[in-house]
Amino acid sequence: MKLSDVQKRLQAPFPAHLVGWKPGVVTKDRKRALMLAHIDARAVQDRLDAICPDAWNFEVEVIPGTRLPTVKGRLTILGVTREDIGEAPEGDLGTLKAASSDALKRCAVHFGIGRYLYDLPKQWADWDDTKRQPTHTPELPDWARPDHERSPGGAHLVQAMEQLRYELPEDLDLQREVYKHLKAALSSLHPDSAQAAGQGRAA
Repeated sequence: MKLSDVQKRLQAPFPAHLVGWKPGVVTKDRKRALMLAHIDARAVQDRLDAICPDAWNFEVEVIPGTRLPTVKGRLTILGVTREDIGEAPEGDLGTLKAASSDALKRCAVHFGIGRYLYDLPKQWADWDDTKRQPTHTPELPDWARPDHERSPGGAHLVQAMEQLRYELPEDLDLQREVYKHLKAALSSLHPDSAQAAGQGRAA
C-alpha cells in the first residue's frame, strides 16, 4: 500500500461532532467572534489508526529557548515524512503535551488531514464573553461533511450511533440525549415516525 492509495480517505471530512470551534478574533465590544473550525489530535490519531494502523509514526523534538513550549513534529505515513512546528497556547494549557498535539495536527495537514477546514467560509457568531463561547454553534456546509451526513437527519444518526457503540449508557441523562438525537433524525427523515415514537415513549 502506498500513500497515494489512501490519500482520499485521509483527506475526507470528519463527522461534524468531531469538529470543534474556537474564537479567532473577538470584536472590541466582546459581542461577536470570528469562529475557527478545528479538530483535536485524537481525531487525527483515530483517522490514521483506521486507515493505516501499522504504517504511521509521530516523533517530536523540543525546541529550547522559546517563550512558549514549542516542538518540531515529524509525522511519517507509509514511508513519507512531513514536519512542522507545534506551539502551546498561553496560560495553564501551555504545556509540551499541548505543543505536541499542535505539531501533530499541523503535520497532518501536510497530508491533507483536516485541510478542508481552512477552506470554510468566514463564520461570525454572537459571543457570550462570560461563558467564553458562542451563543450558537456554527453549522458546517454540506461539502464539509461526510457523505452519510449530507442526507436529512444524517448528523443526528451518527451522533446517536457514536453513543451506542458499546451499549446503552446507564446514566438517565445520557439515555435522554440518545433519544433526543434519534428523535431528531426520525423527524428529519420521516415526520410521522418521529410523532409515533414520541407517543410510544409517552405511553
